[in-house]
Amino acid sequence: MKKIVVLSLIALLVLAFGTMAFAQAKKDEPTMQFKASGWIDAQFNSFKNATPGSGAALIFNVVPSAYQFGGAAYDQNVSYWQSRARLKFDWIMGKESSATMLFELDSDRWGDIPGDRNTMGYWSADRAAVEVKNIFFDFALPAIIPVPVSFRVGLQPLSIRPNLLVYTDGMGIIGSVKVDPANIQLLYFKARENAAATTDQTADDVNVYGLHANAKIAAVTAGGYALYYNMNQYPFGNLDNNADMWWFGVYADGKLGPINLNFDFIYDRGEVERRGNLPATRDVKYRGWATRFKVDYPWEKFNFGGVFHYASGADLKKTSAAGLPGQTVAYGAAFGTSNKVGSYVVPPGSEAGGGYGESVVMYSFWGNRGTTGIANSVHTTQVSRGPIGGTWMAKGYASFKATPWYKVTFQGLYIGDTTSNGNTFGTAVKTGTSLLRDDSTIGWEVDLINEIQIYKNLKFVLAGGYLWAGDALDYRRGTSNLNDSPKNPWNITGNLTYSF
Repeated sequence: MKKIVVLSLIALLVLAFGTMAFAQAKKDEPTMQFKASGWIDAQFNSFKNATPGSGAALIFNVVPSAYQFGGAAYDQNVSYWQSRARLKFDWIMGKESSATMLFELDSDRWGDIPGDRNTMGYWSADRAAVEVKNIFFDFALPAIIPVPVSFRVGLQPLSIRPNLLVYTDGMGIIGSVKVDPANIQLLYFKARENAAATTDQTADDVNVYGLHANAKIAAVTAGGYALYYNMNQYPFGNLDNNADMWWFGVYADGKLGPINLNFDFIYDRGEVERRGNLPATRDVKYRGWATRFKVDYPWEKFNFGGVFHYASGADLKKTSAAGLPGQTVAYGAAFGTSNKVGSYVVPPGSEAGGGYGESVVMYSFWGNRGTTGIANSVHTTQVSRGPIGGTWMAKGYASFKATPWYKVTFQGLYIGDTTSNGNTFGTAVKTGTSLLRDDSTIGWEVDLINEIQIYKNLKFVLAGGYLWAGDALDYRRGTSNLNDSPKNPWNITGNLTYSF
């Protein structure tokens, strides 16, 4: 698979540059156009036990320790302001070629302390807060072959079903072919080159290969993909293990009469191998899956809808929190070392957790850029449970566009736990023992979302959510055999965005 993808891309590139070299210059070549666009926002979050997105999430128990029993933020009110800006430049030469640069500036907290990034809000300003997010160029093959072929080369998004599977930015090449009604993409990305600074001669890199195709049939776009991560260091920077991970998926988006539909099914399969024959170590197999179905019924000024998802969870008698070979399983040392991860997982670096956007408390919220959410997880160097692993959810909602500038949405969710012999988030133990307790209910959540279009380029979103915590969110009290229930999580968040 990976050799086919790379060789296909090389062949297409050779064809691209070869045909360009012999193509005659056109008399009416387009002139260069320059565009600048972007946005600036200011937002606040105020919550209890709802947590900001976790940057250290793995397979389960991903709530940051500060929000677990005994942590500094457990049962405490948290509030802060933050800002982000994006500035995009495009140089466009007709339909044949273009180049793009996208920069990002962040204040992780208004009143930032000194740091190496996200400190635009430092008092007295003058921080080095500009980050390079994308730098790439696009070009199309001259019209010599019978089908349109184009390429994107450089630092660009790797995005396939970004709210469920993968969105991340990296160096790569995407070749696209359009054969009506189908669109076909071949993807190659370099996720990591070298485990140390000077090992170009060593096969210790991380490569990503993919095939993505879809076609529009009537009012429905149906597609499928295969994504392969060949990781000669795992986690990134660690040569103790290597890993091969695959993701396969199908989806459909479109209309069926007056109904809008979205459907996804994703299966992950792979293996993490310990290098060398070390005693008492085992390879760890990954076998997880997830599905999601969403329906919307718009009617005059109203919209009614529902979402259902199910994502497999791990068996904590078979895996550790990191899912690495040789580690003791979460259920206890008597049950051996990690050998299988049944949880649905997403690729290293995927920001799907922030993009899921289906609630205000439990999952990330689209209105605040996905910066909060108990289940909002990402890990930059290894696979993690992503936005939905270890949970299932049923949601109903209704929206009313009261005026051209004001829309209100009310939604309710039931969230369940799919992890076996333990819980995805909670760490509660069985009475009088140190063995993990297995619960089914994460909680019930209700949310109210207000959208106000102040001007054409100025929008304000204000939302609040409350979660009645179920038993699956209970925590163990340190190393004792006692448990504690958190106060019900809630979140109030607002975002004001100016677009240009």
